[in-house]
Amino acid sequence: MRITAEHLNYTYNQASEFAVHALRDVNLTVEEGEFFGIIGHTGSGKSTFIQHLNGLILLPSAQKKYKPKKLKKGEIAPPKTVLQVGEYDLTDKKTDFRKLRSKVGMVFQYPEYQLFAETVFEDVAFGLKNFSEQPLSPERIQTAVRQALETVGLNYAEVWDKSPFDLSGGQKRRVAIAGVIVTRPEVLVLDEPAAGLDPLGKQELMALLHEIHRSWCKTVIFVSHDMDEVAENCTKVAVFSEGAVQFVLPPKELFQKQAELLSLGLDLPVTAKLVALLKQKGIDIDCDFTKKDFIQKVQKYLQGGNGVC
Repeated sequence: MRITAEHLNYTYNQASEFAVHALRDVNLTVEEGEFFGIIGHTGSGKSTFIQHLNGLILLPSAQKKYKPKKLKKGEIAPPKTVLQVGEYDLTDKKTDFRKLRSKVGMVFQYPEYQLFAETVFEDVAFGLKNFSEQPLSPERIQTAVRQALETVGLNYAEVWDKSPFDLSGGQKRRVAIAGVIVTRPEVLVLDEPAAGLDPLGKQELMALLHEIHRSWCKTVIFVSHDMDEVAENCTKVAVFSEGAVQFVLPPKELFQKQAELLSLGLDLPVTAKLVALLKQKGIDIDCDFTKKDFIQKVQKYLQGGNGVC
């Protein structure tokens, strides 16, 4: 499912003196198959943007009571807003948003806070039942729940009948993710998925997301403040600032724009900082800013002596 946004704007409390322009003429395309990162300082619009992708925030034209505004004489119509996710036109009130949400799974920051049911089974099965157009057999529900829990690395037999609130923090997060992927969405959107996890927990979670991406989920989009996480995992990255998209680049190209990123209040991956320090010493390391590639290029430089590596 290709995602296309053109001239996307959004204002919170639009009719109020406290109006906040969260998105300003956003133009962004995410191709099917990407492991796509979104970064930006707090309040840059990145979370507002991803909530548009499955209709959690509806555009005015997609709301039932919407009526096109009549232009005054001589007034120029604003550019047409486009928000397309695969076959779904999110600017159209006739769009089947329920079906869309089964195709675009959304995992919020600290997803364990979304848990609500008495048992793990009921929590994971909720989305499956809610999005299904026809009643599902108990056997089909059980199979889907089992597969979702096993996908996130949990033993179905050990946790299915437990209260999700009795699990460890890491297990809760995995259950919450299982509740989203149980419908096998084509696009998985995550807001700070590794927030609050220790380094090993972050590594395990990102490995899980890559496995899901390789296996059946065509596109993964995640918001992150962790530049090392972005450098290690993304095929492409969008940078938001003050509601607008500033850059859309592969990590290797993006993290060469160190001055621009720092001016936007963003950090750099450790590898980018090391490359900059080495350059000050006259050593040029040309890497993609993943730790593995950085180490290999440094070793190659040390073995070869001088020059660019």
